[in-house]
Amino acid sequence: MGEDDFEDGEEAEGSSPGLEGAALEQLLSEIPALINLKRFAMVVDRVSWFSTIGERMTPEIAAIARDYLDGLGFPDADLAAITSFEEASDAAETLDWDSAAWEVEEQLRAGLVVDALALIDEEGLQVALAHITSTTSEGLQDAMENLAALWDVEDETLITAATGAVVQTVYNAALLLAAGGEETHPFALKYRLFELGRWPIGVHGRSLNLF
Repeated sequence: MGEDDFEDGEEAEGSSPGLEGAALEQLLSEIPALINLKRFAMVVDRVSWFSTIGERMTPEIAAIARDYLDGLGFPDADLAAITSFEEASDAAETLDWDSAAWEVEEQLRAGLVVDALALIDEEGLQVALAHITSTTSEGLQDAMENLAALWDVEDETLITAATGAVVQTVYNAALLLAAGGEETHPFALKYRLFELGRWPIGVHGRSLNLF
């Protein structure tokens, strides 16, 4: 976008007489955040989901997972490496959605909603988040088909759980971006694990099950 774009806008002044003062300032203040969300949607569309599941846990992966646990307030939790879909299925089945970790993430999400709405109006935020999750869901279809074929997985419940985990994590990461959060936030770190091809199934007991 160059200077001519702004000049054209000035010449067209008056075409939207109702958009002025505080309303105009609010709209302009939202533009950077909305642009960032649009760019994020493009990045998400290129992620190779689940591309490194079952592989050896590298130092980078372990460090990110460790920081994620620390950020949630579980510095004493262990990292449990999941190496097969059988183990992943067992881990997913034992996941407690009312666990302390789940409650912490819910509190973080609620706080980010408040922060995001201070920067973007509710309708704009909802539209942007819906677009990102829709883009993610569409991109996951091929990834999950390839995954099922490669690993010979027929457990639809597990595939649904994995798909839902990605969509939820992307939603949280987008919400964090809209709220102007930092890359050290637990939601950013969890998204990073998915972006690197892993599946952090969840915290169970005192361990993070990481596929």
